[in-house]
Amino acid sequence: MINVSEIITSKPVDFNSELHKKVYNTLEKLEIPFERVDTDEAITMEDCIEIGKKLDTNIVKTLFLCNRQKTNFYLFVTTDDKPFVTKDFSRVLGISRVSFASPEMLFDMLGTRVGAATVLSCVFDEKNKVRIILDKDAVSGRWYGCSDGTTTGYMKLKTEDLIHKYIPFANHIPTIIEI
Repeated sequence: MINVSEIITSKPVDFNSELHKKVYNTLEKLEIPFERVDTDEAITMEDCIEIGKKLDTNIVKTLFLCNRQKTNFYLFVTTDDKPFVTKDFSRVLGISRVSFASPEMLFDMLGTRVGAATVLSCVFDEKNKVRIILDKDAVSGRWYGCSDGTTTGYMKLKTEDLIHKYIPFANHIPTIIEI
């Protein structure tokens, strides 16, 4: 079983990466309240079940995808229980089939590693190379639970703050889809 800290409502004292620092500084600048926990390394959705219980919300699944030419990139957020079907995703968006982008691309473009992909990393994508795609079911609740850009920190914030403050501040316009 994964170790999960008590709930914390302030940013960390030390940051693991430039993205980690940028996420918390952006939340602070936008005055977006959050609750967070520190954990053992969590990479799988199974690891996130205990984390979600502590935060009293579901932790979303976030996938970094690209087209075959590696010219179009997508950060897709869905619920933890939905399987990802490339054909359905591509059909809904009217695009050619996608696949998982490489770990190197994830780090270069969004400043994070596999297992820590998060929509909060859109603040790192200053050139708007990544399209944010949100599954309607993942953003239909009051709370949004996700990684803070690390595999050892998870948080929840109000979904409306994410969609109406955080993502627009990062100069992105999310596309909400139903699959």
